[in-house]
Amino acid sequence: MPPDHVRMGPVRRVILGVDVGTTAVRAAAFALDGTVRHVATRTYPMLQPVPGWQVQDPDVLVAATLEAIAACVADTAGPEVVALALSSAMYGLIGLDSAMTPTTPLLTWMDSRSSEAARDLWTSGQSRELHRLTGTPVHPMSPLCKLMWFARHEPHLCTTTRWWIGLKDYVLHRLTGRLVTELSSASGTGMFDVHRRVWSPAVLNLVGVSESQLPPVLPTTASLPLSAAAGRAVGLPSGTPIVVGAGDSPLGSLGAAAIDSTVGGLTLGATGALRTVVAAPLVDPAESLFCAALTEDAWVVGGSVSNGGNVVRWAGHALAPDLHPASGDGRRVPALLRLAERIPPGSDGLVMLPYLLADRAPAGVSGPPGAYLGLRSEHTRGHLVRAAVEGVCLQLGGVRDRLAELTPISSVRLTGGAFRAPLWREVMAAVLDCPAQVAGEADDAALGAAALGLFAIGLASDLKEAVALLDPEGVHREPVTVDPSLATAYRGLRAKLPALVTAVGRLGEILDEAAAGPGVDWRAGATPRDTVGG
Repeated sequence: MPPDHVRMGPVRRVILGVDVGTTAVRAAAFALDGTVRHVATRTYPMLQPVPGWQVQDPDVLVAATLEAIAACVADTAGPEVVALALSSAMYGLIGLDSAMTPTTPLLTWMDSRSSEAARDLWTSGQSRELHRLTGTPVHPMSPLCKLMWFARHEPHLCTTTRWWIGLKDYVLHRLTGRLVTELSSASGTGMFDVHRRVWSPAVLNLVGVSESQLPPVLPTTASLPLSAAAGRAVGLPSGTPIVVGAGDSPLGSLGAAAIDSTVGGLTLGATGALRTVVAAPLVDPAESLFCAALTEDAWVVGGSVSNGGNVVRWAGHALAPDLHPASGDGRRVPALLRLAERIPPGSDGLVMLPYLLADRAPAGVSGPPGAYLGLRSEHTRGHLVRAAVEGVCLQLGGVRDRLAELTPISSVRLTGGAFRAPLWREVMAAVLDCPAQVAGEADDAALGAAALGLFAIGLASDLKEAVALLDPEGVHREPVTVDPSLATAYRGLRAKLPALVTAVGRLGEILDEAAAGPGVDWRAGATPRDTVGG
């Protein structure tokens, strides 16, 4: 992540890229000569009222977003803000009543309450046609499945809900007074026909929602004027262009300049993803990869893993609380990785399936539980940590294998905080076994949003030029050398991985049956498990 303050000479114009993420919002001001002037960050909590439910207060997120924008604007006092462009986490769902007041919390992509609905669609065979139509695999994260959950378990709430919208739609409404969505976010709902570019009547009928309950869909390059009230809150003139932007996944690829069809963009922070850009919707027949729009003629296809750098942070808390216990993750993680660096590739036969959270791809609806396999008395903490790093990289290698069956990937750009560590770079490059480069630290969804905004308002002729203008140093990327012996070792492990995942998945089903018990309704207290579903 770039520093909060980067000193620059005098500039006359800046563009703001605002990324409303899962746990924090980042507002970044980019001078049109390519230097980040300031990044303001505000965090907010994730709430878990019931196991498997991951929700947030929409108004808390909006307040944090306004604060971050205001702080960024205050720091850039002087230069003209030519536009503000938005990115946000995808797959969230919020219900609103006719007064635009939330009737539900924000159900984030991490919320898994609709697992039962997703499983039913897979069992019935409907998932294949739904994926072909929408480009979004049937998964508990999708708004499609979340709406099915509400129809089954809270029908009374459905009758009082006037609108069903996403996170960015709500932020846009608070900034502009308009209730709209855009092509990128709509294409991730599981309800949008990506081929005809309309809400699908067949899918809406399946979930019991009318098109009039969903926002109109704008191009990702559309802009709306900042309202007077929001302008006063953030310190910008009313009428400032607000470029509606796209989802954080497509914009992350743009920020990494991974927008050629043969170049993959792999980002690894708390979670991880590998994607590439194609000219038209590309649907995975195996139903594991996601396809979402960046613009009308640029579509991002790829897969995500819910378990990335967070696995090593978990290892720090669970396995090594003695390593700088008062210093936080910032110092604990490097110390852990130094332990792991001493361990040979393959961790002396120890394998970790790093599913601490239910995964998104390529494991299907739920996937197996996390597991260490091959554990022996000679294995140390260093082995456990290295196996965790290798397990994450192997899962991303599986996404690359799936993606390569649809479209060729000749090289990969690595972005994200994890790749500051040599071990992560070394293992990931060896698992991918193709030319790789580490991109600059500013390569993120905020940069992608700003670049899309620059293109949208006509200050760049295309997306490539927009990224180059805002991030000229990004063209100088550090190559990562692939160790041939490591690549060979990890190739063997990757070949064994599907069988291990399948076997542990079966054990997970047995454990789930044994652990089934009464659930809790976050609104009304204790209820039987089948009342809350999933």
